[in-house]
Amino acid sequence: MSYKYESVVNVIGHINPDTDSVCSAIAYANLKSQSTGEKYIPKRAGQINAETQFVLKHFGVSAPDYMGDVRTQVIDIDVQRVTGVSQEISLKRAWELMKTDTLQTLPIVDASQKLLGLITIEDIAKSYMDVYDSRIISKAGTPFHNIVETLDGDMIHGDMDEEITSGKCLIAAANPDLMESYIEKDDIVILGNRYESQLCAIEMGAKCIIVCDGALVSYTISRLAESRGCYIIKTPYDTFTASRLINQSIPIRFFMKSENLITFGLGEYLDDIRDTMAKKRYRDFPILDWNENYFGMISRRSLLGARKKKLILVDHNELTQAVDGMEEAEIIEIIDHHRIGSIETMGPVFFRNQPLGCTATIIYQMYRESGVELTEKIAGLLCSAILSDTLIYRSPTCTDTDREAAEALAEIAGIDTEQYAAEMFAAGSKLSSKSPEEIFYQDFKKFVANDLVFGVGQITSMDRQELVAIKDKLLPYMEKALANHEVEMLFFMLTDILQGTTELLYHGNGARELAVKAFHLPEDTKQIILQDTVSRKKQIIPAMMIAAQE
Repeated sequence: MSYKYESVVNVIGHINPDTDSVCSAIAYANLKSQSTGEKYIPKRAGQINAETQFVLKHFGVSAPDYMGDVRTQVIDIDVQRVTGVSQEISLKRAWELMKTDTLQTLPIVDASQKLLGLITIEDIAKSYMDVYDSRIISKAGTPFHNIVETLDGDMIHGDMDEEITSGKCLIAAANPDLMESYIEKDDIVILGNRYESQLCAIEMGAKCIIVCDGALVSYTISRLAESRGCYIIKTPYDTFTASRLINQSIPIRFFMKSENLITFGLGEYLDDIRDTMAKKRYRDFPILDWNENYFGMISRRSLLGARKKKLILVDHNELTQAVDGMEEAEIIEIIDHHRIGSIETMGPVFFRNQPLGCTATIIYQMYRESGVELTEKIAGLLCSAILSDTLIYRSPTCTDTDREAAEALAEIAGIDTEQYAAEMFAAGSKLSSKSPEEIFYQDFKKFVANDLVFGVGQITSMDRQELVAIKDKLLPYMEKALANHEVEMLFFMLTDILQGTTELLYHGNGARELAVKAFHLPEDTKQIILQDTVSRKKQIIPAMMIAAQE
């Protein structure tokens, strides 16, 4: 049986997610799931900021799971669900299981499904071919029930669960006088129906006699064996067959490989395991689940059936803003309100891009078009995203369509937009206790203009003094941030929502000059204050793109 890859589509926003990115992913995944009946799961590509946390908590919605890399993983292939076996089963039983299920490798687990070892067809073959001394049964700690099972026998007297820890295994082919010279205490003696041989073995202290050919065991022998602590096993096989089979009763723990096992987890990326698999001669490799328990087996051939992760991108369409590993994923749809960027797809996709102030507005339209009912929670999330992205309708990106959508959603969600937005922004503005790194990456994006790669972050606040304090933290941090990114320049917007102004911080060779040129400022400008400027998408980025291309 194989674990079948579950076809799911992940709906995900950009890295350093904002409220629109997260709420749109949740709402659109819900819309697609309801309208198609298939499985769509919202994801996030970064840490959720304080504003978004407030929104999710207010409407009682769980945050999407984190997905930081969309390369193909072990979970994206068909894993063969080979059932793990106990280390106590016999070689014969292991062989039967492998033959029935056409297996080359058998995983060995404990009661809690922790992987203990592996045994292969080759290991079993070697166990038959190698020469072992007559004490191998006891050296392996073989339980009596393994011998009974292997010989298709019956235990007439004895403890099935007892393990054999001493003595040798031998065949009583000689007369009783000669038998007395080589039978020792605790031996296992394979013999026929001769009364004298059975009596001699018991009297010499044998631990067990194995009576072959299904022969009857007399009442006298049975009582004597019981009184002497000698076990009796009766088998339908002849002496030759019984002696050939008995070594197959040895528990597989004696032959299994238990050290330096090469295992892979469900979350490991195929890129990372291919090299390891190529360097090892093993046919099969065990897979562990998220709790480090045994899950199944894969082979090199399994990698041929790997499937790319299916994605729907919301609120972005540029590779620099996308989750890692995007080149290996299959993009199904893109829903966005930004400029068309650099993401390429293998084939045509559904692409909805509208010049609106928020992706959530587009998703609201899609709910109405599909006839799917908006719940109070989903309406609240979409309304929050619009209020956030349009800065309560103050952003130049805001359109009448955004405002109408937000007010309609607010009615469904039962909120007053002005009052709720003030609470939301206040929750998101509590940045004084955060580190410069947390503030910097709360809303940071990369952009490309010709050969120039630059990054722009933004913080919005309704408290001017808070922005001043943030500035003091960010200025020294931007030098470190520049070194951590493959960008030539960094900019950061400190946006005062109430005043509608932005102070633009900058760092990097030529950064000040680019900003001065973009916003037509005096050449000697040091502190860049931009009046009536609150939108990165519509006011900052277009001006910088034009300046960089000139």
